[in-house]
Amino acid sequence: MASPVVVIGVGNALRADDAAGLEIVRRLRAGPGVDVLEQSGEATALLDALRGRAAALIVDAAAGTDPGRLHRLDAAAGPLPQGMFGVSTHGFGVAEGIELARALGALPPVCVVYAVEGERFETGAPISEAVARTLPLAAESITKDIATCMKRT
Repeated sequence: MASPVVVIGVGNALRADDAAGLEIVRRLRAGPGVDVLEQSGEATALLDALRGRAAALIVDAAAGTDPGRLHRLDAAAGPLPQGMFGVSTHGFGVAEGIELARALGALPPVCVVYAVEGERFETGAPISEAVARTLPLAAESITKDIATCMKRT
């Protein structure tokens, strides 16, 4: 049976800053009642992970002009900003997966997306210094959100 809270790190470990979501969830302090998953961002896999949850926290890299900047977006309140997130190799990504879940009535009542603005996304490159500096801060912020979600469930 799925836990009431899920934290999903999205990314590609081989594409520099695109690995930010994966690296952040690996740093989390999550206890019982929380599932921590790593995904590529493919929309139907995301939909499956969201279904039946009380709360979801999703972490991904994003496009932007301020590398390392951390955004906290309330996806339950409405669609994510256009163009902020890339798409997977299947043509759909995090934003599309969330909207699919919303349309199918599978979006948890609490759904927060953390987005770290990336600097580089080329294959084989390491995470940029700007994004690396954000990883501990993001993990700390998400750990606090996990505690808040657990109090609500």
